Amino acid sequence: MSAPKHSPAPARPAAMKALPKIIFMSRWLQVPLYLGLIIAQAVYVVLFLKEVWHLVTHAMTLDETNIMLVVLGLIDVVMISNLLIMVIVGGYETFVSRLGVEGHPDEPEWLDHVNAGVLKVKLSMALISISSIHLLKTFINPDQHTFHTVLWQVIIHVAFLVSALIMAWVDRLTTHTHPKHFHSETIAPRSALD
Repeated sequence: MSAPKHSPAPARPAAMKALPKIIFMSRWLQVPLYLGLIIAQAVYVVLFLKEVWHLVTHAMTLDETNIMLVVLGLIDVVMISNLLIMVIVGGYETFVSRLGVEGHPDEPEWLDHVNAGVLKVKLSMALISISSIHLLKTFINPDQHTFHTVLWQVIIHVAFLVSALIMAWVDRLTTHTHPKHFHSETIAPRSALD
């Protein structure tokens, strides 16, 4: 006995095809946001160079603690810059369009399996690193901070840690529950609507 044949789905009217296309194309509205983040990245480069110049020109007059604070400030700028790159590159690749850097020697290792869940976990890890640098700066120079300031910094850092663990756990649950969906999502080609 042969299986019943399914009738083909009725074709959508031409007017209905336009709306999904407009909705899909609306992702390009995010491009100015990513360009704005690139400008913010340039501002951080200027800030970094300014801090390096300050460190070099005052190296003989600064004590060890102040040099360490300046260096931690530089690391902080680099960590924020890394966060910006992850948002710009990963966000554009995930939500706007493929970058087309497959096989390029400078392609980031994490970009070939990036999706919204992976991006959230990576961003939360970057925020924890930035928060750690701020805490370290506070502990190196505690005299400039009140007890309540230090306490709130520790509470915020712990909140970042807990939220990162929860996001990683949820991402692990969803990828193990629906692995085919997530693996096909990373390699599936973009629609012809591009």
